[in-house]
Amino acid sequence: MTLEQTTTGSLETYEGLLAAISVADGAPVTDPATDEVIAHAPIATPADLDAAVAAARAAQPAWEALGHARRSEILVGAADAVDRSAAALAELISREQGKPLNGPGSRFEAGGVSAWLRTAAATELSEETLLDEPRATIAYRAVGLVGAIGPWNWPALIAAWQLAPALRMGNAVIMKPSEHTPLSVLAVGAILNQVLPAGVLTVLSGDRDLGVALTGHDAFGKLMFTGSTRTGKAIVAASAANLPRLTLELGGNDPGIVLPDVDAQAIAQDLFWGAFINTGQTCAALKRLYVHDDVYDDVVEALRAVAAQVPMGYGVDESSALGPLTTADQLAIVDRLVEDAKAGGARVVLGGEPDRAAAGNFYPTTLVADIDAHAPLVVEEQFGPALPIVRYSDLDEVIGLANGLDVGLGASVWSADAARAREIAARIQAGTVWINSHGGVHPMVPFGGIKGSGYGLEFGVEGLKAVAVPHVING
Repeated sequence: MTLEQTTTGSLETYEGLLAAISVADGAPVTDPATDEVIAHAPIATPADLDAAVAAARAAQPAWEALGHARRSEILVGAADAVDRSAAALAELISREQGKPLNGPGSRFEAGGVSAWLRTAAATELSEETLLDEPRATIAYRAVGLVGAIGPWNWPALIAAWQLAPALRMGNAVIMKPSEHTPLSVLAVGAILNQVLPAGVLTVLSGDRDLGVALTGHDAFGKLMFTGSTRTGKAIVAASAANLPRLTLELGGNDPGIVLPDVDAQAIAQDLFWGAFINTGQTCAALKRLYVHDDVYDDVVEALRAVAAQVPMGYGVDESSALGPLTTADQLAIVDRLVEDAKAGGARVVLGGEPDRAAAGNFYPTTLVADIDAHAPLVVEEQFGPALPIVRYSDLDEVIGLANGLDVGLGASVWSADAARAREIAARIQAGTVWINSHGGVHPMVPFGGIKGSGYGLEFGVEGLKAVAVPHVING
């Protein structure tokens, strides 16, 4: 089943949006807070993929021929459509993925879809003159067809990160959402297809077999993937015969280094949200915190005081600030890692005791102190609401620990001395290093990882170039 143009106005309520994207007989999608089935998602086949490819091939040349200015106007209209459906989309995200409506939650995510569309539309990427004599220029053209596979943690927002620049550059896009959160991305497709020409954007929901078919298909000049390092490696192997360009935003285990000159109370709130945004289910969240011995106890206590006040509950409850984990498998990973830390002698400052009989995938906000720097909770990506806090005294040693894993998505340095923090940031192996914050992204600031966290850049001018091919004219 593919989603094509729908009737304007029918997608501005939760019930109307859900009716437009769900089927009577398909893959069940459950609310992670209650375990209740909220809808059934279509299950696309390789034949559906071939049909979508044929439609995209037919539509893409005319879409590219419209030119940047006209395509940008259409993308602004698509952003307007998202704004009209924002409340419905936010409720759907909360019910399917689990994040709360408020704070950096589903309303924030729905707004981000619109923001990324508008930024892609407004970003300039003009022909550049490289030499005056003899004249040499470089411009960027559409790849043709872009295939995109998204994750379950920020399903609608990351779909926008992928599709907005690709469409802006004149490509046609075929997207496969995670099988855990297909509805949110199907909804984005339905909303945008009220405005876009038919065939330019297709969302196909399905299982891993569909993902394998997409990554191995010879139609795509560009593949984009956000997800685990293991799956990223499989995509590289599966696509090698066709040599598509790749953008891979893969797993992370972001370190934060707190220097001894900080005011613990002043940084505690930002430390907390750097780690626990989306209940810790964010690739570039703060996942291991290294705190200097001089301020260790103060930072741990300040974090505990903040964390204890942040309510966790059902996503559509207006009072919730944190929600459940999206999948039972992820809950099991977090539970295993915390139990291992306990057995190893680490001190649980807060949380660590889930209600194993309750419905939903809830794990309490958990802070684990006095933990060995090489414990599994530190060196494995937990992707959930459990933060290990490691004590250190030697700066060179802790930078070595921060750089010692085969990941490099993000990192942060916390200090009252901005110049000193930048010196340390320059020594950290990560695609982005934040100072006195963690995990914030901006649609004009390039974002991407190194090492096992993937390669390629998204956002801003560099993100537009990544979904295009360079064309040099010399002479």
